[in-house]
Amino acid sequence: MRITAPFLATFVAMPAFAEAYDRPIPQAQSATAEFWYALACLALVAAMIAVQRLVARR
Repeated sequence: MRITAPFLATFVAMPAFAEAYDRPIPQAQSATAEFWYALACLALVAAMIAVQRLVARR
């Protein structure tokens, strides 16, 4: 039993039964996604400015 289990597992898990990998095709960004990305970038810059002003030594 010790020898037959790995021997059978080798032949059961053959790569011939595996499906071919199809790479995903990148999709274009929508206008809505670009708008929210731009808004998030502006919010990040505003937050960084606010933090810089809060921690600045006077």
